[in-house]
Amino acid sequence: MSEKPTLFTSLSPALLHLYDLTDAVVVIIDVFRATSTIASALYNGAQYVIPVDAVPAAIEIGKKVNGIAAGERDGKLAEGLSHGNSPLEYTPDFIGGKILVLTTTNGTKLLHMALANGADDIVTGSFPNLSVVCNYLIHKKKNVVLACAGWKDRFNMEDTLFAGAVIHRVKEHFTIHCDSSFMAEGLYAQHKGHLLEFSKNFTHYHRLVNRFGYIDDIEFCLTEDIANVLPLYQDEKLIKG
Repeated sequence: MSEKPTLFTSLSPALLHLYDLTDAVVVIIDVFRATSTIASALYNGAQYVIPVDAVPAAIEIGKKVNGIAAGERDGKLAEGLSHGNSPLEYTPDFIGGKILVLTTTNGTKLLHMALANGADDIVTGSFPNLSVVCNYLIHKKKNVVLACAGWKDRFNMEDTLFAGAVIHRVKEHFTIHCDSSFMAEGLYAQHKGHLLEFSKNFTHYHRLVNRFGYIDDIEFCLTEDIANVLPLYQDEKLIKG
C-alpha cells in the first residue's frame, strides 16, 4: 500500500518558511475576510480575482484590466480604493462578469509569500467553500500545507479553526505528525456547533464588529459551503477551479 501524503499547518506567515511548499498543495486561509471574499466573488460570477500585495498595485492593475480594485488595510477600506473586503459586497449584480483586483492586510500578502517560497499549487480556503477545498485535497493525493494568514504575523483563532475543519474531514487520507494540526482539529471539534458564538472571543471579531459593525460579514465567513467554489491560482490570478 502506497504511503499517504503529509499534511502540515502553518499557524502564521512568520512560520511559513519552515515548511516545504514544493510539490504540495498550499491552502491560503484568511477567513476574516480575504479568502471568504474571494470565494464569494467567484461564486457570484466574477471572471477571476487578481490578488496583489499592495494598494498602488491594485489601483494600477485594476485600471489596466478594467477591473474593480478593492481591498482593506487594518480592517477598513484602503485609501484610494472605492470597494472593500466584504464578501457581501460582491453580489451577482455587482461582480458578475467582472475582474476583481484584491489587496488585503494578511491574506493576499501570504499568497505572494507562498509563491516566493516555491509553491506552485495554490488554492484559497474558508468556511464558505470548505467542502470543495477538502475534496480537492483528497483528489490531488499530494502533500498539503494549510497556511493561516493570522494577523500581522500573529496567530489568530478563525484561520486555525478553518484549518481544523479541513483536517477533521480529510485526516484519514493523510499522514499527520504535526502538533499545530492536532491543536487546530481539537479546537474545531470542540467548537464546531457554535462557531459564531465562539467567535465573539476573537480579537479580529472585535476589530471588525466592535469598530466597524461587520457582524453580517462574520456570519457569512463562518457559514459552511455557501460559496462552494474552488479558487485556484493560475497565471497570476485566482480562477474558478
